[in-house]
Amino acid sequence: MALQVLFFCPRWGSEHMPWEDFCHNVKQEGYDGIEYAIASDTSPKELDNAWNAAVKNSLVILPQHFDTYTANFTEHYDLYCNWLLRIRAYQPFKVNSQTGKDFFSFEQNKVLIEAAAASGLQVLHETHRNKFSFAAHITKAYLEKIPDLRLTLDASHWVNVAESFLDDQPSAMQLAIERTEHIHARVGYPEGPQVPDPRAPEWQEALNKHLSWWDQVVQLKEQQSPNAQLTISPEFGPFPYMVHNPVTGQPIANQWEVNSYIMHLLKNRYNYKNEVSFKASMAPPAM
Repeated sequence: MALQVLFFCPRWGSEHMPWEDFCHNVKQEGYDGIEYAIASDTSPKELDNAWNAAVKNSLVILPQHFDTYTANFTEHYDLYCNWLLRIRAYQPFKVNSQTGKDFFSFEQNKVLIEAAAASGLQVLHETHRNKFSFAAHITKAYLEKIPDLRLTLDASHWVNVAESFLDDQPSAMQLAIERTEHIHARVGYPEGPQVPDPRAPEWQEALNKHLSWWDQVVQLKEQQSPNAQLTISPEFGPFPYMVHNPVTGQPIANQWEVNSYIMHLLKNRYNYKNEVSFKASMAPPAM
């Protein structure tokens, strides 16, 4: 059996849409699931609505943690653990986590990573500005010292932080690629985490740089196991990630169309076949 690649549509940017309509559109577009950034104050009713709509449309939800911001480490730890406990009830097959803070010590961030590992969930830590994994060289130190650490690779953040395409950090990028289980397929450039439109000729260098990293992840996965699985979320975002015309206030590209473009580009590139069955329950928990 060949590598299984699954594609997830971000809820980010479509929060205004009812879950039923959103899930219908996601399914029609050809995605396998939804990546859902779940705030700590999201109501149980909202979560159940999301899971029920996903089940109805044969989609799977991949929860994303993002909003534990407090600088007080004790409070931060408690909030993070409570979020993981809450999400565990939904039996997600993977969780994407923006973990810790860039100004926490290594030891503090390591405690958070260990809490995620102890949660019973497959937690993948996103390479993201403002988090422990904000830069390639910093994340490399974590990967070297924590052998079980696994990543959501969003190289767009690292390109922005380093103001380069990381050509001078090959060992850091190689180690990250080896530990990647989920990809955020957004294209960054040295002065920003999201090019205005990856379809435009002037952004082809940036697109090709990211494609080369994603290709390496796929190639490694194919070598690891005949039953290997990789998940990918095209994750171009709305304003302020998406550039707007300063006169009209309108976005210069359509977020949904750009993410769809990336998904279909990668489907063709990786010979996508939708033959995946999920072991995790998709239904919301009985509360």
